[in-house]
Amino acid sequence: MASKYPDNEALVYPFRDLRHSYKEFSEIRNKVAKSLLKLGVQKGEHVAIWAANLPEWVYTQFGSGTIGAVLVTVSTSFKQMELEYQLKQSDATTLIMMEGARNSDFRSIINELCPELKKCKPGKLVCKRLPDLKNVIMIGGNKYPGMFSWDEFMQLGEDVSDEELAMRVAEVDPDDTALMIYTSGTTGFPKGVMLTHYNIIANAIAQATLMNLKPEDRMCIAVPFFHSFGTTASNTCCVATGATMVPVEFFDPDAVLRTIEKERCTVLNGVPTMFKLELEQLEKGNYDVSSLRTGTIAGAACPADLVKKLVDVMHMSEVITSYGQTEASPCITSTRCDDPLEWKAMTSGRPIPGVEVKIVDPETGMEVPQGKQGEIYARGYNVMKGYYK
Repeated sequence: MASKYPDNEALVYPFRDLRHSYKEFSEIRNKVAKSLLKLGVQKGEHVAIWAANLPEWVYTQFGSGTIGAVLVTVSTSFKQMELEYQLKQSDATTLIMMEGARNSDFRSIINELCPELKKCKPGKLVCKRLPDLKNVIMIGGNKYPGMFSWDEFMQLGEDVSDEELAMRVAEVDPDDTALMIYTSGTTGFPKGVMLTHYNIIANAIAQATLMNLKPEDRMCIAVPFFHSFGTTASNTCCVATGATMVPVEFFDPDAVLRTIEKERCTVLNGVPTMFKLELEQLEKGNYDVSSLRTGTIAGAACPADLVKKLVDVMHMSEVITSYGQTEASPCITSTRCDDPLEWKAMTSGRPIPGVEVKIVDPETGMEVPQGKQGEIYARGYNVMKGYYK
């Protein structure tokens, strides 16, 4: 999009006074890619990110993908046990993290897991409990033992040539794994869902088409980046169409509404609970959300009266309801923006283009008649590459 819409705003954080055009965003993405190359990150190597919806998260998402590294997303709600399991199970060699979120001190947690950080040089970590982890990068300008600050990390790739970057980019294949998101999977411990570049981009384009997304649209992104709703159905959706990403760092109804008003956002994604809280907040204050046009409701069944309120009160006349799962990149079915309101309120739509769906009796394996319950079977370009390990 940097060549097609160089002057379009790609990424905006209004309350940080941060604005990047697609040309500027492309330059930052390449700096991240070069710095990862300088760290020795190879194609297919796993780079974990543990942070809220920060600018550095977006830079890392697209910078790691540029060189064929696999981005491993880590929930900001994780405590020490969950973090240790995911970093170990994913074989992550690099961790990019923020200092903490809400009431959780991420820096203390990583120091507990890797006390060796206190005595090692940045990039030289040898951790007994996480033997694959070599690099820890702390978002922000603060300097801590054994870790690169974000500023130091961004300087690493200054002597990496454009030609060296181009050679790595040429090695990346659409069917390579780009993203690994952990989910409960089928049984037992969480499993890493491997999504390819093709999975993600094709699904994002389909979702953008269903919302009638255009380069002039501005998406307020309040869903977490570590979830596929954030990475694919929001960030990648915008970049695939030249629209503007306007993230909210932590979900807060007031922050969402102020962001929409300030930036005249036209798109808002969310789960029903988020929309319910936003509507309640809208009743308490004086917010102008008349710029809204569309968005996706997903993650849970949406009550009919909530869909109607989004249309009537939040002006989302082209809102769509979708069904999906992480293993499907994530969208499987969706209503269309011009579907009747009752369809949006009562269904999760039809299969998205290029995806086949059927309902099957789990005992017989046979397709059930219309109106009967069963398991959902789906196949298409959106289905994951597989579980990691």
